[in-house]
Amino acid sequence: MKRRVSPDEQLMTALYTEHYSVLLNFVSRYVSDRHKAEDLVQETLLRAWKHIDHLDPEPGRTRSYLLTIARNVVTNAWRAEQRRPRLVSDETAVNSVPSADNVDQMVEGWLVAEALERLSPEHRAVIQAMYYEGQSVADAARRLSVPEGTVKSRAYYAVRALRAVFEEMGMLRSGGAA
Repeated sequence: MKRRVSPDEQLMTALYTEHYSVLLNFVSRYVSDRHKAEDLVQETLLRAWKHIDHLDPEPGRTRSYLLTIARNVVTNAWRAEQRRPRLVSDETAVNSVPSADNVDQMVEGWLVAEALERLSPEHRAVIQAMYYEGQSVADAARRLSVPEGTVKSRAYYAVRALRAVFEEMGMLRSGGAA
């Protein structure tokens, strides 16, 4: 039992037979990869089939129509290729990109520095001495020339002020721990 072939299928077979090599040569001028060029020609013929009612049976016009479609397909493929990210093979460039952990640390550092700037100079000095330099209350008191009780009090209020600043900056939820 032989399958009946529609007139559209006959027309597409004729188009393929007549114009495939011309289309392939045309596309190959712009695409160096043979397999990609063949794919683009197939895409061209597929688009022609989808709009087969636009085909003019006159031979010169048919080829012109197919070449126009091929040009559009090549242009679209080129544009898609330009949007795709490229793999970088330069080792120095790859190593200079910060990792996600470094970026998070950097942003967190900037936010903490910004929060510290919002504190009074006295509170900032106590935080610097005790939390960044690791000094004891007694050492911080000697360095800052204030009584130990004052250092403790400033540390307490500085931490509360920092918590409020962090909440204001959106780093903490209200009532959350620092």
